[in-house]
Formats: sequence, C-alpha cells, structure tokens
Amino acid sequence: MLKTFIKYYKNHRLLFILDSLAAVSMSGLNLAFPLIAKEFINNYIPNENLTMIFTFGAILIGMYLMRMGFNYFVNYYGHVMGTRIERDMRIDLFKKIQTLDSDYFDDHKTGSIMTHIVGHLRDISEMAHHVPENLLVSTIMILGSFTILAFIHPLFTLIVFAFILMLVLYSATRRKKMMAASRKTRKTHEEINSEVENSIGGIRLTKAFTNEEFEIQKFTRVTNQYQESFGDFYKQMGIFSSGTNWFIDLLYVAVLVFGGYFVYLGQMDIGEYFAFFLFVGYLIQPVRTLISTMEQVQKGWSGYEKFYNTMMIQPKITSPENPLTLESSPRDIEFRNVTFQYETSRNHILKNFNVTVKQGQKIALVGETGVGKSTISKLIPRFYDVNEGEVLLDGVNVKEYDIYSLRSSIGHVQQDVYIYYGSVKDNILYGKPEATFEEVVEAAKKANIHDFIMSLENGYETLVGERGVKLSGGQKQRVSISRVFLKNPPILILDEATSSLDNVTEKLIQKALDNLSDGRTTLVIAHRLSTISNADEILVLTEDGISERGTHKELIKNDGYYSKLYNASLEI
Repeated sequence: MLKTFIKYYKNHRLLFILDSLAAVSMSGLNLAFPLIAKEFINNYIPNENLTMIFTFGAILIGMYLMRMGFNYFVNYYGHVMGTRIERDMRIDLFKKIQTLDSDYFDDHKTGSIMTHIVGHLRDISEMAHHVPENLLVSTIMILGSFTILAFIHPLFTLIVFAFILMLVLYSATRRKKMMAASRKTRKTHEEINSEVENSIGGIRLTKAFTNEEFEIQKFTRVTNQYQESFGDFYKQMGIFSSGTNWFIDLLYVAVLVFGGYFVYLGQMDIGEYFAFFLFVGYLIQPVRTLISTMEQVQKGWSGYEKFYNTMMIQPKITSPENPLTLESSPRDIEFRNVTFQYETSRNHILKNFNVTVKQGQKIALVGETGVGKSTISKLIPRFYDVNEGEVLLDGVNVKEYDIYSLRSSIGHVQQDVYIYYGSVKDNILYGKPEATFEEVVEAAKKANIHDFIMSLENGYETLVGERGVKLSGGQKQRVSISRVFLKNPPILILDEATSSLDNVTEKLIQKALDNLSDGRTTLVIAHRLSTISNADEILVLTEDGISERGTHKELIKNDGYYSKLYNASLEI
C-alpha cells in the first residue's frame, strides 16, 4: 500500500526535491543559532567583543532572511505539490470508478462515493505534503541536536534521550486507538454525506408528502452519530496530547535539574547550559511536530486506505486480452441457454432463456414487472454478465468483444431518464460529444423536440436544472431519444422509451422510432402495448420464461395472455 502511495510523488519529483532541500536548509539554519548563542555568552559578551557581537548579529539576520525564503517555498510550493498529488489521485479514482461494474453502484451509496472522491483526498493531500517534509526536518533536527549535545555533555544527552524515548513509546501505544477512532469518523462522514445527498435529491417528494420533520429527524440522528464518532476521536486525541505534553514538561524539568547539577559540578559552563536549553527546545519542536504529524497520518492514511481499497477492486466485466472490434454493423443477437440472477437475489431472473433477434428485426418484450425484461436489455451491452449460457452477437460471445466497441454499437433509451445539469444542447451532445450543432438540431427534430427547444428563452443553451427539473417527463424522454438519434447505433434497446409521453407526442415519437429502427436490430421493452403492434415478433415473458410469441395479430388471434393484456389496455 505504501509503495502505491509513494509512486504519486514520481510526476512531481523535482518539486519534492526542491521542497525537501528547502526544509533541510531551514533545519540547518535552526541548528546554528544555539551554537552562536553559546559563543555570545561564553566569549563575545564577557570579552566585550563588540565587533563579533554585531558581525554575528548581522549574520543571524541574513540567515533568518534566508530561512524566511525557504519557509515561503516550503509553505507555498509544498502545498502546491500536495494539491497536485491530490488532483492525480482524484483523477485516478474517478477513472477507476468509471470502470467498475454495475454491482458496485448497486451496493454503494452515491454520497459515500462522493466522500471518497472529494473529502477523503483532501486529508491525503495534507498528508502527502506535510508528512515527508515533517519527517525529514524532524529527523535532521533530532539527529543534529543529539550529535551537538553529545559533544557538549554525553551523559546529560543520554538522560535527555531517555525522556524522549519514553515520549516516543507513549505516542506509539496510543496510535492504534487513534487510528480506529479515525476510521469510525470516516464511516460516519460518508453516512452524513449520503443522507444529505439523498434528502436534497428527494426534496420535492419530501414537500409533497409534508415529511420535512421526518427528514429532519433522520438527519439529526445521523448528525448525532457523526458528532459522537468525533467525540471518541477527540477523546483519544486528548489522551494522546495531554500525555505527550506531560512527558515534554518532565523533560524540561530534567534539563533544568540535571543541567544545574552538572554546572554545579563544573562539568558545564553557563553558555553550554544555555545552549542545552536551546537545543532541547529544538528537540521538543520536531517531537511536537512528529506528534501532530501522527494525527495527520491517522486522518490521511485512513482516507488513503479507502482510496487504495477502491483502486484495488478488479471489475469482473472487462475486455478480453485480445478483444474483437465491432467494425461493421452487427447483424444478429442470440441468447443461448442464458441463466441469470443478481448477486443480492436468491431467485433466478432468467433460466435457460433462448431467443434470437435477426438483423433488422424488431423484437418486443412484454410481461409483468420482475420477469426479466429490463435485465435482458442489460445483458447485451454487458452491464451484467450471465451466470450460465451465452449472449452472442453475430455468433460471437459478447465477452469476446472490446467492451467499449460493444457498447458504442448499442443505443439505449432507458426507462428512468437521467438528465445532467447543463444546457439542452449539452444533454443531447452526450450521445455523440464530437457532433456539430447542426447534427444536434437534426437529432432534436427527429425526436420531435426542436420546436419546444426553440420556444425556450435561450434555445439550445437553456439550462435544464438539476436532473432536468425544468423539463417535463415527456421532454426529458425526448431529449434522451435525441441522444440515440445523434449516436445512430446499429443496435437499439428501447426500455419503456415512450412511457412518459402523452398520446399525441407518443404517436409522433413512435413514428420517429420506427424510422430509426428501420434496418437496425431493435429490442423494445414496452408497457404500452399499442406501441409494439408493428414489431416483427412479440415475446410474452412470465416467471417461467417465454409463454407466448408471435406477431401482434397472431397473439390477438390466439386469445391468450397477451390478448387479455391488450384488451385491458384499450379499456383504460
């Protein structure tokens, strides 16, 4: 895990080296002051050497000006490096999430995913900048101070080292509890983000059912859990901080007492005693820094663990090593002995399912909810893979194709239309981002929404609001159909594509869809049976599989389940 973290410094190697050199230079300048102060007390002041007093005073001013420059570089460019590493991680994480299977999104809340991408990486950025720098500076300060102190008085140095060792051991014993508490805060942070995302996304439903108080109660409960988790974290941090400060206070007492004793014995002079105090102060500073760094590591590393675990997820649905590319329009789709069930379901959605859709055919699927109509449409582009059997495209298992090539050949109008925040044009362009404006307009005309768009104040540049809130259900559906017109794929999957349209608009769109389906392999999942009367074949699905199949006229003539459904729809 540490190895994968370190690799993110690779692209910023020069900045990291310069930041480290600046930090090392600051440490070296800090170590020089106690030595100069010792000379002031022992030599320059007693000997009334004003020349050396003012000379080294000027030298110190110059040194501190240099340190100010190094300090600026570390604080500015160090943070720049941290944010660049954060950016790289965020892009990598977002890329990874784009490759994950549908199962991942079935099992993870949107708010939790957002927290991974945004919140956790902020702490990782701070850790990426401060921890290496703090470790480097603290190591130099501690080793440098101990080396100099050992030359002044070895025994006194060992006494100081003993107290610092106790401080380090105490810090190490508290580390695990702080890490556990930090992980708990991460989890509750995800929960509160998920609750906010869920509640705000459904605010109109909340108002419609006057459930504001209910939402407040839910949010209050999650917020209390969030606060309690931080209470535990701060408790552990308080124990950690108060304990370390006590050991530091003991160290100062030890320096005061033992240093005074060694001066009394004549083993040290006042200048050396004063230098010891300054060096111990410089020892305490990096120790304090290391202690605060531990807190930063707890927060950053617990976030990185989540980042790492997500990055290590291997999607089950991927392209093979030597994938086939769909260079021409695919002809036939075949389901051969297909059995499928979702991971969270105990029952098979499909069992030993067989059907073939020939090139240019329009096949419709009808049946009650839960019999697998939408599932069939998700197996062709490999949103899910079958448990048994095969889905074939032109006689080749879809698993043999490059997954992006496969999905690029399929146009999917889903039952639940998703509209992105942005303009109408941006949402239509999603079907083919490189398309020209003229192509967008042509697609909108084919979907019978161009006139409506032109009636808007800003035409195609009109913002549609969050999830298309400014559009009606039928308008959203027509925008999504425009995307498919723009994409112009050889395979069409229409999952309740006209379910949100009024009768007048439905007829216009149905005619456009018929034109679009001409010569293309089309799979239609229909709720309104009137929209599939011209299908080449209609499959009636039940829990036991295909119960009826044939054209609209043949099924009506058979007077079976389909006929009853159709006649019932006419009575509505």
